[in-house]
Amino acid sequence: MNGTVKRVLAVAVTAPLALAAFDGFAPTIPAQAQQIQQLPTVADLAEKLSPAVVSIATTQKVAGGVQLQMPDLPPDVPFRDMFEDFFKRQRPGGRPEPRTVNSQGSGFVIDASGIIVTNNHVIEQSDDITVVFTDGTNLKAALVGRDTKTDIAVLRVKPNKSLTAVSFGDSDKLRVGDWVLAIGNPFGLGGSVSLGIVSARNRDINAGPYDDFIQTDAAINKGNSGGPLFNLAGEVVGVNTAIYSPSGGSVGIGFSVPAATVRGVVDQLVKFGETRRGWLGVRIQSLTDDLAEGLDIGKTQGALVAEVTPTGPAEKAGLKPRDVITEFDGKPIHDMKDLPRVVADTPIGKRVAVKILREGKPLELSAEVGRLEDGEKLVASANPENGPATDTADALGMKLSIINDDQRKRFNIDEGLEGAIVTEVDPNGPAAEKRIEPGDVITEAGQKAVSNPGDVTARVRDAESAQKKSVLLFVAKGGKQSEMRFIAVRIK
Repeated sequence: MNGTVKRVLAVAVTAPLALAAFDGFAPTIPAQAQQIQQLPTVADLAEKLSPAVVSIATTQKVAGGVQLQMPDLPPDVPFRDMFEDFFKRQRPGGRPEPRTVNSQGSGFVIDASGIIVTNNHVIEQSDDITVVFTDGTNLKAALVGRDTKTDIAVLRVKPNKSLTAVSFGDSDKLRVGDWVLAIGNPFGLGGSVSLGIVSARNRDINAGPYDDFIQTDAAINKGNSGGPLFNLAGEVVGVNTAIYSPSGGSVGIGFSVPAATVRGVVDQLVKFGETRRGWLGVRIQSLTDDLAEGLDIGKTQGALVAEVTPTGPAEKAGLKPRDVITEFDGKPIHDMKDLPRVVADTPIGKRVAVKILREGKPLELSAEVGRLEDGEKLVASANPENGPATDTADALGMKLSIINDDQRKRFNIDEGLEGAIVTEVDPNGPAAEKRIEPGDVITEAGQKAVSNPGDVTARVRDAESAQKKSVLLFVAKGGKQSEMRFIAVRIK
């Protein structure tokens, strides 16, 4: 790497000398280009916004380690007095004294009366939270509410004077290449400002169900968590939450929760002390080209319904597995990730139109949105029905069998789950390409229930007769009802 840098520097130094050899040559830069190359100054903006950005210091009591016993040492052993002093400091008959762990992060004021936004992971499990302002003022903070799904928390302090506050902007208007400003408390250094651009939008980093991160190259480091990401109008367009870094420091890849997500969460936390998200009652997955063909759908836009929660809003509305949701409450669903965010932002109790594709035909249903927190409890106690199974067969590079008691025990299959169990997989076969493994249970094939392994071979023949390239399977991965998913397996 150093060699590459040196070569670049060498070119930069020698190029002007080469140009000077041409007598009378005077390179010029058009005035318009000169204006474009001038970077904006953010000095005035940083000075204005910094008082609204705070450092957050937390303390947490951590239980002591295992009780240690003084070893039996000879009287003349070196440093015996130091050993004795160490073991005396432990509480008699118990564990060592609890330790206090300190951590730091960032936050910002959104209400002059003392409402502050930060990351949940900054204050999680803290026993004491202190907010430090740029003028040196320290105030104890109380937790208003938190949301683990978006990693957002709201704090309240009681100031003696009105605080400098900032407001949220429209993060949906951000474009890749727009300038953004990050202010925070990296490495505990206090108010630090960094400037960069929006590097990407709609990033999914597997942090939660509502991932829609703004990626930026504005320097974000440890301690910046919970701090604001501003546009050049001084509006908060994101909350700095995570970085990608092999070294632990900024490498130019930081992630912020967009203001469009944060604003609704903060409003609910301030009003209710908790989130109240909408819930539809479906488990969904991405619609791939293979799945689209298996479902006789010409396009791959939408969210494929893999399972419908019994007695949930979706079931009451008439939604079924294999339906593809293309629009919810007037909002298009381009990808699986769009649906959870749209549903979550929908008011509880609202009746909405749900447009779907069923067997390739458009259909519109009406659903009343439920509450996610209630739905999660219902899902945890749900126990869907299952059917019988018989016979054995070979298909798609798999050996299939009924589920007998020995196999149920061997593969740890969920009690009550029936279908055709995969006992062997050809490593060079089409099933292996889709990561189907021994212990997986096929409950549907070709959009029809599987009551025995012979049903799978029959559905494969049907697909071959229809000149399809793949057959759609509904598989319980590892024999677990909680891991049901559609898998399109190529026939040849």
